Amino acid sequence: MAEMEVKQSGGKKGPGVKKSKKLSTRIDLTPMVDLGFLLITFFIFTTTVTQATAMPLNMPKDTKDPNLQNKVKESGSLTLMMGKDNLIYYYFGNDPATMQSTNFKDVRKIILDKKKSTPVDDLYLILKPDKDATYKNVVDMLDEMTIDDISRYAMVDPTADEYNKIQQTEKAAGIQ
Repeated sequence: MAEMEVKQSGGKKGPGVKKSKKLSTRIDLTPMVDLGFLLITFFIFTTTVTQATAMPLNMPKDTKDPNLQNKVKESGSLTLMMGKDNLIYYYFGNDPATMQSTNFKDVRKIILDKKKSTPVDDLYLILKPDKDATYKNVVDMLDEMTIDDISRYAMVDPTADEYNKIQQTEKAAGIQ
């Protein structure tokens, strides 16, 4: 492992004898390299490769009639629009004039109440993030769909009327 090379002299001491030059120590690093490779192989064999996770995507059923493909019952629809300052605007059916606001703490209760009062095949949630919604809010809403076990939902852009209604509500509430 480690060795020290020292030149042996005949044992004479005195004024005419040259002093021997001592060499420095030499460390053999071969075992250290072996240990490094053993550790690398250990960590390679014991690590687990994580699988990428993704949310399942429910696609609409294929029908030949384009009028029937995207129809949603008005009594079963709930529209949720994400706005500034973590606010959510929602309305039931197709009438944005009845829009109300809530936050992320109370949206679960609204979704679950709608889920209880609507047959499973009729329930459909429409998510509409506006221009001022953050990416975090959209991801939180998608997570909420998974938590509440909502399998039928769509994400679309809000219409101009809905966006104007949100702007008016935010101005009235003093949200910049």
